[in-house]
Amino acid sequence: MLLEGVEEVGDAVTELQVSNSKLAEVEASFTTQKSEYDRLRKLYAELEEKLEASEIQIKAQSAEYRTLLQQKDVEISHLKARQSGLQEEFQKLQHSAQSAAIGPAMLPVTTASSTTTSSSVSSYLPQHSGSHQGFHGDEMDLSDVIWSQQEINRLSTEVMRLEAEVAHWRRMSQTSAAAGSGTGDQGEILKLQRTIKDLREEMSREVDEHQHELAAVQDSQRQKMADITRRHRDELAEYEERIEELEEQIQSGSSVILDFCGFFFSQLNLQERLKKAEDQTVSNNETDSGESEALEDLRAELERREKVLRNTEEERDTLMSELEELDRQNQDATQHMISVKGQLKKAEAELTSLSAELNTTKDKNEALKQELETQKEKISQSAFTLNDLHMGKQQLEGSVKELKDKLGHAQEQNREARREIAELKKTLQEREEQLSVAKAEQDQAGDRATEVQGANEVLAGKERELSDLRRELDEMRSSQEKVLSEDYELKMENRRLKEMKESQGSLKRTVLEKDTRIEALKLEKTQLEGELRQAESKITQQAKQYQQTIEELTRARSMDASALQMEHERAIKLNQDKDMEIAQLKRDMEQVASDHRDTNEMLSITVAGQKQLTDLLQEKDAFTETLKQNASDLQMEMENRITVMTKEAEALKQVLDEKEKQVGGMKEENSHLKEEIDRLRDQQSRPQSLAEPRTLDIITELETEITQLKASRSRLEDEVQTLRRTLEEQQGSLLLSQQSLQAQQTELEQAHARHQQTTQNYDRLIHARDEEISNLQQMVDQLSESRSRADSPPVQGDVILQEEKTQTLNQENGNEKHDLSKVEIEKLVRGIKEKETEISQLNEKNLSLTKQLDQLVVSRDEVGKLSQMILQKDLEIQALHARVSMGVGGGHNQDVLFLQQQLQAYAVEREQVLAVLNEKTRENSQLRSDHHRLMDMIAGKEAALVKLQQENQRLSNMSDPSGSQEMFKETIQNLSRIIREKDIEIDALTQKCQTLVTVLQTSGGESGAGSGGVSSNQFEELLQERDTLKQQVKKMEEWKQQVITTVKNMQHESAQLQEELIKLQGQVTADSDCSSKLTVDYTRLIQSYEQKERRLGSLSQELAQVQQTITQLSTTKEVLLGKLDSVAQTPEAVAAQSSAPSLTVDAPSHQTSPTADSERLQDEVVRLRAQLAEKDNMIRTIQENNHRLSNSASASESEQRSQAEETRQVRERLDALQRSVREKDLLIKSKSDQLNQVSESLRNRENDNEVLKQAVTNLKERALILEMDGRKLKEENELVAARSREKESEFRALQETNMQVSLLLREKEFEMSAVSEKAATMEKMLKDKDQGKTGELNQLLNELKSMQEKAVLFQQERDQVMMALKQKQMETTAVQTELHHMRDKEQRLNLELERLRNHLLEIEDSYTREALAAEDRETELRRRVAMLDQKLATSSNAVENASQHASMQVESLQEQLNGVVKQRDDALIHLRTSQEQVNQYAVSLSNLQMVLEQFQQEEKAMYSAELERHKKEKEEWRRKAQRLEDQASALQINLDEANAALDSASRLTDQLDLKEEQLEELKRQGELQQEMLEEAQRKLMNLLNSTEGKIDKVLMRNLFLGYFHTPKTKRADVLRLMGSVLGLTREDMLVDDGRHGVTGWMSSWLGGRGAQSVPNTPQRPTSGQGLNSSFSEMFVKFLEIESTPSLPAPRLPVHDIKPLGAPPSRRTSGAASSTFAAAALGKRPGESNPFLAPRSAAVPLLAGSGSGGSGGHLLMKPISDALPTFTPVPVSAEASAGAVLKDLLKQ
Repeated sequence: MLLEGVEEVGDAVTELQVSNSKLAEVEASFTTQKSEYDRLRKLYAELEEKLEASEIQIKAQSAEYRTLLQQKDVEISHLKARQSGLQEEFQKLQHSAQSAAIGPAMLPVTTASSTTTSSSVSSYLPQHSGSHQGFHGDEMDLSDVIWSQQEINRLSTEVMRLEAEVAHWRRMSQTSAAAGSGTGDQGEILKLQRTIKDLREEMSREVDEHQHELAAVQDSQRQKMADITRRHRDELAEYEERIEELEEQIQSGSSVILDFCGFFFSQLNLQERLKKAEDQTVSNNETDSGESEALEDLRAELERREKVLRNTEEERDTLMSELEELDRQNQDATQHMISVKGQLKKAEAELTSLSAELNTTKDKNEALKQELETQKEKISQSAFTLNDLHMGKQQLEGSVKELKDKLGHAQEQNREARREIAELKKTLQEREEQLSVAKAEQDQAGDRATEVQGANEVLAGKERELSDLRRELDEMRSSQEKVLSEDYELKMENRRLKEMKESQGSLKRTVLEKDTRIEALKLEKTQLEGELRQAESKITQQAKQYQQTIEELTRARSMDASALQMEHERAIKLNQDKDMEIAQLKRDMEQVASDHRDTNEMLSITVAGQKQLTDLLQEKDAFTETLKQNASDLQMEMENRITVMTKEAEALKQVLDEKEKQVGGMKEENSHLKEEIDRLRDQQSRPQSLAEPRTLDIITELETEITQLKASRSRLEDEVQTLRRTLEEQQGSLLLSQQSLQAQQTELEQAHARHQQTTQNYDRLIHARDEEISNLQQMVDQLSESRSRADSPPVQGDVILQEEKTQTLNQENGNEKHDLSKVEIEKLVRGIKEKETEISQLNEKNLSLTKQLDQLVVSRDEVGKLSQMILQKDLEIQALHARVSMGVGGGHNQDVLFLQQQLQAYAVEREQVLAVLNEKTRENSQLRSDHHRLMDMIAGKEAALVKLQQENQRLSNMSDPSGSQEMFKETIQNLSRIIREKDIEIDALTQKCQTLVTVLQTSGGESGAGSGGVSSNQFEELLQERDTLKQQVKKMEEWKQQVITTVKNMQHESAQLQEELIKLQGQVTADSDCSSKLTVDYTRLIQSYEQKERRLGSLSQELAQVQQTITQLSTTKEVLLGKLDSVAQTPEAVAAQSSAPSLTVDAPSHQTSPTADSERLQDEVVRLRAQLAEKDNMIRTIQENNHRLSNSASASESEQRSQAEETRQVRERLDALQRSVREKDLLIKSKSDQLNQVSESLRNRENDNEVLKQAVTNLKERALILEMDGRKLKEENELVAARSREKESEFRALQETNMQVSLLLREKEFEMSAVSEKAATMEKMLKDKDQGKTGELNQLLNELKSMQEKAVLFQQERDQVMMALKQKQMETTAVQTELHHMRDKEQRLNLELERLRNHLLEIEDSYTREALAAEDRETELRRRVAMLDQKLATSSNAVENASQHASMQVESLQEQLNGVVKQRDDALIHLRTSQEQVNQYAVSLSNLQMVLEQFQQEEKAMYSAELERHKKEKEEWRRKAQRLEDQASALQINLDEANAALDSASRLTDQLDLKEEQLEELKRQGELQQEMLEEAQRKLMNLLNSTEGKIDKVLMRNLFLGYFHTPKTKRADVLRLMGSVLGLTREDMLVDDGRHGVTGWMSSWLGGRGAQSVPNTPQRPTSGQGLNSSFSEMFVKFLEIESTPSLPAPRLPVHDIKPLGAPPSRRTSGAASSTFAAAALGKRPGESNPFLAPRSAAVPLLAGSGSGGSGGHLLMKPISDALPTFTPVPVSAEASAGAVLKDLLKQ
């Protein structure tokens, strides 16, 4: 954990650099995005302004369009009214004409024109609503538009059809009237009227529905427009709020980035949506234009629409350009604002960050002080461990140096910043001086000119800027003072290293912020300089005029300069103080770093020591088990890999053999084809008469070649079958060997398990070994059988396999011996007899193995290695025998030590073997990857070869690319057949030419008549032959085209194959480069692995030494305790004054205690016995002295007392002697142990040296073998590359042959064409010969021949040139490829050479290092042995001297005993102190762990807080992004609304155009109606003129009789009617006296009865005159009642309502208008109400009333269905009921 903390120091520096660079990048991106945001804001403002302007324009345009639409609607209504009036007049005229035509006895009517009433009636034409139709909204899409257009078209066609029907029926009625059959057609007329009525009703209904739909569309459009405008206003408000928020957020700089991104994306979305809307509008316009083009009647309207569309598009483009300008302005404004605000807020941010960082550093420094105090206490305890950690110190010092360099760099930057600030101050002073000069000049020039006033304003602005700058300088000074105070506090507190990282980061940040501030000041400086230059340019012109003022200003300036200098000096002092503080901080930081290093080193030592002890103990147990498993696994992997490699090598060899055979076959085929082509050329060069025999020879040759090819194919097939058989056999043998290997592995594992379980399972393991040997013998037999079966080249692979298997077997046996040696160590204590049996068994096994090896091994090198190994094993067995014999004599412990040494040597060997195996596995994996790569390359080459073969076969077999050998045969046969056919055709043509020539000659010699018949027959035959030849030529041309196409395809494929080949070569080179890199990496890994293994070995040795010291300490402790016990027994025996036998009994007891110890320390028994014998002798002499003293004591009691005292002294001396003896024994034992250890270490070193030498030799041999394998693989690669090149060259040759064949075919075709031309010329000659033109024909033939010869020559030359060109191209490509291959080879060989050299150098260096180290160890061990020998000699001399002078040295022995006791006490104290230290270390470790955990918890808390803060920021950004998206969508909606408004404007224009067209059409119809009316009036006038002077007799008779039949009350009416018929006026009829007038005449004539006037209105049937009324009167009343319509439910279509106050203008007479007014006034309210009027009133049949009621007679109302037989009669308003009745009676 602590070491990780140390490593993080370096990482933090790099992280700081990375974070600083990232911050710089972020700031750069922030500035760019600020500018972009400003631009977008400007654009947005411009867009808003444009939007408002466009809205105002749209509103104005819509208002104008609506007014126009209303005007148009008014005009349309007027025109409709006029049209309806004209139609009514026209119909009246028609009916009057018909009545005139039908009734010839009718009286002339002169006042027809005056009696016609005008009315506003809707015509049968389709009516359009008064209100505008609106425009198609989003709901009414293109399909609705198309449907409405179709409906309009259908209605118009129906109207046209109805008009045609009306015209037809008019013609019919006219013809019927002319024929006189009027009464018969009345039923048909009524039916037609009904149908017309129904049609008109349907028309009006459909028009109503259409108008309803239009109204609904308009309402929805209005709603949409309102929503869009509302949304747009809301969005504008939101955008304004957003802009304010953004201006606020600019202060916290990073927030702007995401806002800008969101805004930018919203702008992009808006632009995309604008484009979509434009596309939609364009598509809508296109569809509208497409539909309108379909209508022939609306072409003019379409042109107008297109013009409007163009205008709208232009307006849209202008709007877009204005929007872009707005965007740009917005962006510029925002950029400027952001830059200004950022510059202002950077200073504030710097101050706040500095204060916060200083506070944090204070807290951290306090914490560091506390921790440093605790760590110093720990350092005082563990100071002795610092000597081993100088390397760590150096590394940390290097890191501190780097930090110092960085601090120096930061100081330099600070100094540069200060210099720049000083320069800025100087420039400011200069500017202030210039400004003061400018001020003075400005004051003087205020009276003179307006230019000077402008300069004054500029200078005032400059003064303001200078005051701002001074303010900023003051702020900077205050911030500097704060920083200085805080830095002074930092001097006292800066003690901790981790927090120093953060302080460094803060310093870097402050430096960066200062740099940015300086840059901002520089920018301001440049701006000020530019402005001041302008001011100076103006001021220099007026400098001469104001020299006096300049002097005064200079005085003022000097005052200002002195003040500024004072400020400058103060700033310099502040900077110097700051530099001093920074230096102090550096020193503090260095102290902290050194303290931290010390603590880290101490802690790492303690932790590492404990960890190493625990890990080593665990690893020691696990390592032995893993080694066993690894050995078995590695053997398995090696065997498997070797088998796989052998298989792959065999497969590669087989593939290469097959390819070589195929190439040979292809070469033979190519040579045959070339020979055939040469023969064909020879045939062409020879004359044509010898064509047939040549072709026959060629065919025979081809057939012989085909038979040869068949034989070769059969041979190849046999070879392939044999190869397959051999492959199968080898696979079977390999499978058998794998099975045997698996069985062997399982048995090995079982054997290892049995070894570990118990000693009883040892016999079973021997049996398992015997079984394994039998299995191996079987496997060997099988392998030998398989080898005897397979006589093919793969035998080498089997041999290699067997050799490798023998090696693996030997390795397994070696491992087994290691295991056996372990078992022997355990069994030596129990008995040596089992060892002898085991050794005999091992000898037998070794003998059997040597026999098997003699049988198996084929190569001499392997035999030599095995024999060496067997000799070594024999030597080991002999050594074991010798040790066993020694052990029988009593040297058990020596054998044990020897076996331990062997164990260690075997373990070392095993580690080396494992290392070698790992290396070999790595190399094997590399070789396998190379092998796979080669296989891939070969597979690619094979694919290319297969393609080339297919192409060759296709080329040889032009028509049928099917199968390999059969195709080849077929191609050859086809070619021979084609050549034969060509030759035959050429011969036939030449014969025909000759026959034609002979015919011509003979026909020329013969007479006219006979020759004419013959020539005609011949001519017909020739023509037939010509036709057949033409057909053949056509077939040949088709075949030729097919051949050409196939050839082209083949060329294309060959080009593709070449490209693929080039790609594959590139891949191969890349793979080779990768392999070289991998080899380099592999060598590095091996070196690192070897270094780690060396470290592991040194650690294991140290562990062994520690363990040995522990065991020595324990043994010495036990020996000391035993000696002390034995010494305690002897004084008790002396005190009892026991006899000699008791002493002799004690002696064996002394001997028994060493024998008990001899079980542990058997090698020291003999020496201890000898020493004990010497001690016994000394004790006996002392006892004899004691006896003498006791005898002398009996003489006197006083002597006895003195003797007792002497005996006490003797006892004390004896105890001292015994103690000294024990110490000497201990010394002797320790020296002997050291000697044994030295001897063991020497033996181990020697064994290690031997093992290392063997390993080096093995490694060298294996390296050589691997190099040989690598060379073989490289050679195989080169062979493959060479073969691929050969294949490429063969392919080129095949291409050349293909070209030659194609050239031959062209020549044949040319000959064919020439022959056909000759035949044609011969035919022409025959025809011309009949006409007598033989001479010209001969000339033409000669010219033709010469031209053909020239053409052939030219073609041959062109073909030769083409062939030469292609050959050159092929040669160049071949040369390039060869160059490429050569370069690749050189690179590969160089890489291999370098790798091998490096490898050899590394091996040699490692070997030399190991040899030198072994020699050094030997010398050191020898020196130690010599030293130990010297010490032993001196100690033995000392012991002898001590034993001789024991009596003299009793006192010295006592002193020594006291010293030993003191030493023991000191050792115990030292032990206690060491234990206390260990406890202290444990406590310190636990404390450190607690501190670490606290640190981790704090870091976790920090990280969690940071995470939460980041999450909150993320959520805020998300919300902002959503808000921006909402704003973008709102803007999009506004845009859509604006587009919709534009569309509505375009639609309004379209509607206006429609209205104008409708107006024009109505005018046209009105003019037509006017013309028809005029015609009708002319006809009426003619009729009136014709019938004016005539009076019908029948009419007069009827009137006369009617007068007498009518009652007296009504006779005046009859007289009035008669007067009207006769043309009498009212004054003539009604004179004052009843005698003079007509009435008077009638009364006088009829007996003096007076006529009474009767009112017009008929009486009701309820009146009292019902009995007096006549039948005619009652009939008239009935007609009146029936004709008045019953009022239906009111129907109120909005568009049918006409304004009541504005009656339509009509061209009517005054009488008509007066009658209309009278009728309107006199009607009932129900009749006059237009809302209650029925449809029949609105659309009358013939001549209806004005607006719902008629001003004339009731009979003039529309006819009901109750009276089907009566036709309507046109009667004037003044006509009476009698006249009507008469008319009816007449009809």
